[in-house]
Amino acid sequence: MKLEGKVALVTGSSQGIGQAIAERLAQEGANIVIDYRSHAEGAEETLAKVEATGRKGLTVKADLGVISDIRQMIQSSIEHFGKLDILVNNAGIEKHGSFWEVTEADYDNVLNVNLKGVFFTTQAVVQHLIEAKQTGKIINISSVHEELPFPHFTSYCVSKGGVKMMMRNLAIELGPLGITINNVAPGAIETPINTNLLNDKEKLGALLKNIPLGRLGKPSDVASLVAFLASSDADYITGTTFFVDGGLLWNYQEQ
Repeated sequence: MKLEGKVALVTGSSQGIGQAIAERLAQEGANIVIDYRSHAEGAEETLAKVEATGRKGLTVKADLGVISDIRQMIQSSIEHFGKLDILVNNAGIEKHGSFWEVTEADYDNVLNVNLKGVFFTTQAVVQHLIEAKQTGKIINISSVHEELPFPHFTSYCVSKGGVKMMMRNLAIELGPLGITINNVAPGAIETPINTNLLNDKEKLGALLKNIPLGRLGKPSDVASLVAFLASSDADYITGTTFFVDGGLLWNYQEQ
């Protein structure tokens, strides 16, 4: 188990990719802090999966668009486990809307969670690592849309583009501290957020034609890469985006 003795915080881990990451990191030996905003039942389900591996878990409710919630989440995590070694910034939301119809509230909701939340959660963990004089690993769950345009989801693309540049900048700033930071950018993954797509055979078929591997990804496809980046096997990797998309990015065409 490559993460034996480590403590990992996985934001937005009550379902989907976040839940799969929490379970996989636990299988690798880490104790897990499970963050959720509204899906308490899902968080408890993730906790059960973590504990089934023999590791310990802690559920924490936090709205990552609120700085005080972030600080309380980090404080609770450290009080419970004594430290944090790994941060996976997975929580994210998207909002469909033509650019000329996007409201300030819609924009703020997306940017507050996807960019501001990642910024200040990372900051709080880095502050802890500096105070504890320890190294650490930060892994952001970005998206192919940090590179690929996504019409009618402009605020989402803006947020992921911001995470890309933040990661690159922090790789330089945090490197001397022994803290690595990388992005994992999923393409089309079978998760609850894609339920409508999965139930629309026409749209799903068109999307699959754009994926050279011919299938949607699974949360476990993302989780396995996160487990690698969280381990000592990836100690010399920082400032990089890894795409988990079945080849979608370089083959995509708008229908």
